[in-house]
Amino acid sequence: MGVKERREREKLETRDKILDAARELFVTEGYEGVSMRRVADKIEYSPTAIYVHFADKNELFRELCHRDYARLAEVFQSSAISNDPIERLKQIGAIYIDFGTHNPNHYKFMFMTPHPPHELDDTDREMVGNPEKDAYAFLKWAVQQAIDAGCFREEVRDAELVSQTLWASVHGVISLQIAKGSDVWVEWSPLRARAEMMLDVTMRGLLRRAEGEK
Repeated sequence: MGVKERREREKLETRDKILDAARELFVTEGYEGVSMRRVADKIEYSPTAIYVHFADKNELFRELCHRDYARLAEVFQSSAISNDPIERLKQIGAIYIDFGTHNPNHYKFMFMTPHPPHELDDTDREMVGNPEKDAYAFLKWAVQQAIDAGCFREEVRDAELVSQTLWASVHGVISLQIAKGSDVWVEWSPLRARAEMMLDVTMRGLLRRAEGEK
């Protein structure tokens, strides 16, 4: 490896180290509680070294958002997804739960940490609403496919509402696992069993009943 390639690799490694430290701080201290100096102190760098990579805290925060949300979208796109509308939704839920429980810091930053108001930038505009780059858009597309296929009860027609309800359901499983999954005062059932029951119960509440079924 040449000098130029080595320096580029070191630059990327430093950038990743800064982002990992910042993610943890944003989760534990909130956006307002984090400063560039605080990030520098955490990884024992000088503030000047941080500014080489990021102009300010907002740019650092936005880069984390872009990376983490893109990573979640990539997980869905790289997974083998069923063509059956209902099985597809169950798979999406299971994949999402797996992502959240195996990447707790990423998940807490993305969905359990308040984000400051901001205007969409060019990267946001490329992602938002695109099922290949936006995990929520992918979920909403899958929900609409189930609605169009007549899988849900007649009154269940709002893809936005269904998507957000399903999202809230899987979020409950993940956030409880992250926050309380190791508490000894509850005899926890296996995560997989809890996730499967939640997905089954939630989907049953939406599904159209078969003829003659009460």
